[in-house]
Amino acid sequence: MAEKDYYKLLGVEKGATADELKSAYRKMAKKYHPDTLSSSSADDKKTAETKFKEINHAYDILSDPQKRETYDRFGDENAGGMGGAGGFGGFSQGFSGASSVDFDDILSSIFSGFGGMGGQTRSSSKQNIAQRGQDLLVGLSISFEEAAFGAEKTVNVRRVENCPSCKGTGAKNGTSFKTCSACNGTGKVQTIQRTPFGQFSSVVPCPTCKGRGKIVEEVCPVCQGNARREYTRDVKVNIPAGIDNDQRINYSGEGGAGINGGENGNLIVQIKVRPHKLFKRNINDMFIEIPITMMDATLGCVISVPTLTKPTELDIPAGTQTGTEFKIKGQGIKYIRKNTYGDLYVTITVEVPKSISREQKDLLKKLQSSVDVKQFPKQKEYKDKL
Repeated sequence: MAEKDYYKLLGVEKGATADELKSAYRKMAKKYHPDTLSSSSADDKKTAETKFKEINHAYDILSDPQKRETYDRFGDENAGGMGGAGGFGGFSQGFSGASSVDFDDILSSIFSGFGGMGGQTRSSSKQNIAQRGQDLLVGLSISFEEAAFGAEKTVNVRRVENCPSCKGTGAKNGTSFKTCSACNGTGKVQTIQRTPFGQFSSVVPCPTCKGRGKIVEEVCPVCQGNARREYTRDVKVNIPAGIDNDQRINYSGEGGAGINGGENGNLIVQIKVRPHKLFKRNINDMFIEIPITMMDATLGCVISVPTLTKPTELDIPAGTQTGTEFKIKGQGIKYIRKNTYGDLYVTITVEVPKSISREQKDLLKKLQSSVDVKQFPKQKEYKDKL
């Protein structure tokens, strides 16, 4: 077929894009498919068959970037050792090889409407397979303490459920059915597709009963035959101790109802933990900043540290500097599914008074004159660097 001008066969210019090629191919393939001819003459059908094969072959070459480049350079797709692609082999390669062609997409548009591999049959097939229900995602805001110790909460969920009256069948009382005569209750029918390359037989869901094998005689008065309704439900959620912000809890089967006997989807609860006034969290450890006076930092003291259960005492040694961190073991957040806890880290900030009396000022001046720079190691280090 190398003597043919493939661009002319498809009715496009030499610089046509992939989308333009695809659009032209669909148009030409539909025009010359033998089953679309109004004339039933054997000669007409034979001519159309030949033309149809030529169009397929032309598109096979031009839709493959490598083959197209060879054809554009040499005028022959076989130049440079590239194998031929004529007949059914070429047609197959065009749809399953390096080409950008969507086999199902092209054939659906060609055969649609005259009993072949049309989109209607494919669509019905999808509609009637058992499908899993939709997963639902809801957010739940909880306090810092609820995240630490666990809690039981209730979330409001709006979801699709099978009608309880007809049990998702769409028939009155769930029993008003009759066997489908088109498929004899099997839910499947055999179809024959005629193509230029022979006849193809396939089994598809019965279009009459939509693959169910039975037909509703009297629709359910509650859902009007829709089989499914939307309900709002309260679902109890158990928050495990130790859960963290943005973590999710999965509740199997609490999502949307399945279709055609498929299983229900899941309910996914995403946790939002409200911040605490005092504590910050990193994984299972907690952090708190506690201010002390410069006198307490200088002389040392004992402070009361709040925790999530009860206060605990912490010894602050004399000479503690601002930013010093102390660890209180086991006073953090519980690990999920473990009986161990994180730690509580206390950061000390040393505070100086904003205003002092004359007497206090005189006392501080006396103190200042009596100390040596060696008593302030950070100042000494700074001055040594200078």
